[in-house]
Amino acid sequence: MALFNSCSCSSPSRSPLLPFKQSPSNPILFTAPALRPLRRRSVPNRLPPRLTASLAVESPPESGNDRGGKSKELLLEVKDLSAVISESKQPILKGVNLAIYEGEVHVVMGKNGSGKSTFAKVLVGHPDYEVTGGSVVFRGENVLDMAPVERSLAGIFMSFQSPIEIPGVSNIDFLNMAYNARRKKLGQPELGPLEFYGYISTKLDLVNMKVDFLNRNVNEGFSGGEKKRNEIFQLAVLGAELAILDEIDSGLDVDALRDVAKAVNGLLTPQNSVLMITHYHRLLEFIKPTCVHIMEDGRIVETGKESIAKRIEKEGYKAMPAT
Repeated sequence: MALFNSCSCSSPSRSPLLPFKQSPSNPILFTAPALRPLRRRSVPNRLPPRLTASLAVESPPESGNDRGGKSKELLLEVKDLSAVISESKQPILKGVNLAIYEGEVHVVMGKNGSGKSTFAKVLVGHPDYEVTGGSVVFRGENVLDMAPVERSLAGIFMSFQSPIEIPGVSNIDFLNMAYNARRKKLGQPELGPLEFYGYISTKLDLVNMKVDFLNRNVNEGFSGGEKKRNEIFQLAVLGAELAILDEIDSGLDVDALRDVAKAVNGLLTPQNSVLMITHYHRLLEFIKPTCVHIMEDGRIVETGKESIAKRIEKEGYKAMPAT
């Protein structure tokens, strides 16, 4: 019987397994859905007086180190998740179990090829992978019944290792479309261009970006560090409840890493959570985890505190207990 991976401070409920169902393949995956044609517009080089909008997805200035108090609700529950590569049918995930509660930061580490990135992509419905068993429940809903766009609108965000470029689409247009799609999903009115600019411009300081960044096409000509900042900027604007961050530290110098980590910490609240994939303990010096999970051969084989990551960095994966 597979062990259910949850930190000792959490006691996951044992709800019945929901039957899994394949989502329709979607050949294009963005961090947010594309719903209608975009019209490019420019934004001023100087910020206007900050506008106040009535927004439900603001991020209070709490750090990730003090996010408790009340009893936490179960946010994501993964049970016995198995998946294969769609084309070759090669098994990658072989029974992943994980529970994430509100306000938690979970870290997944493991050797190359252990299934970390595949796990993240399966959670958001990447068409390269086919689910063959198990269940994924997010806020009580069966994620495996949802198309990728529906998962995004439900509040699941993923930052990719290598974000794609979208020529001809500015950052502000892309995010205006995505943000309004999420507001519509939440039953809230869409924001007009001026109102949205007042909202989005306040998020730039969070990732240490200048206002002209909004006029640049999405990731086009961006450096590696700019792409990672842009991913976290998107997360700040969209306000997702579960952020899946796939190696946001790769390719970053120490200053860029501090900026990105500071932004992630600034977005953490008692209601949202982060699932981070990384190879290195250095990221955990800036973003303190609730739990660290070690993945091996498509399964989570060890779960504990930050000390696991320190041990792995010092001794390598040979220090893992025999399974």
